[in-house]
Amino acid sequence: MTTAPDNPTTALPGRPPIVDPATWQAARDELLVREKAHTREGDAIAAARRRLPMVEFDGTVEVVGPDGPVPFLDLFQGRDELVVYKHMWYDAAPHQGQCEGCTTTAWHLKDAVYLNARGVSFAIVTTGRWDEVASFVDFMGYTQPWYSVRDVAAPVGGDMGYLTCFLRDGDRVFLTYSTTARGNEPANGSLGLLDMTPYGRREAWEDDPEGWPEAPQAGAPVGGHGAPICWYWRTDADGNATWGPTGRPVPQWTRPGATPVETLGRQGHHC
Repeated sequence: MTTAPDNPTTALPGRPPIVDPATWQAARDELLVREKAHTREGDAIAAARRRLPMVEFDGTVEVVGPDGPVPFLDLFQGRDELVVYKHMWYDAAPHQGQCEGCTTTAWHLKDAVYLNARGVSFAIVTTGRWDEVASFVDFMGYTQPWYSVRDVAAPVGGDMGYLTCFLRDGDRVFLTYSTTARGNEPANGSLGLLDMTPYGRREAWEDDPEGWPEAPQAGAPVGGHGAPICWYWRTDADGNATWGPTGRPVPQWTRPGATPVETLGRQGHHC
């Protein structure tokens, strides 16, 4: 049984007002109208995305994976559709010096079983040398296929940091879609769930109620980044947001050997 507080006027500092269930339901129903409109517009955009023109390119161009050079066509694994995440790379950087944003995205794409069930393959490509990439993949415990596209032209290579979609028709290969900037967010389920929570993502750009907890702060700017920073990109061993010598991409704290006593700085590399 849900009961309202005896004195609903005793609101908590920096929190929304406390109301009875009926008032809450009315406010929730009002927001639902906007949510449904947002969903329908998203469906319409997806329909337009499926109607984008395509670009054909040479699918025999070679990329490098654990078995050496293979044609890009192999990434389809016999399926007709392929989603690729293009992971940024910093040559000769330690594991903790690799791109924190890309590390976050890749961590959320650890299993493509449901994509595979719909006839869609998934792979990650990056511009790093394969020997460095293989070591990083092993350290992170990734199981999805990775390939080096060093010196390979777009759309297989080129700019990194995006999700890109391809279609195969026999031996013909086509570029169909690529994200930009926040277009990668569908791959990161944590962000969608955080958007539903009371405090949201706790990012500085968010429109929050007055008195809401501020975004985690960092120290002095490092590598051109100031405070507040993206807490879900890089933290120290205690979970504090930081770009400094004790920080590393958040998912790496679950890796074997990632201990607070190690030197974890990015050594001059940054996104």
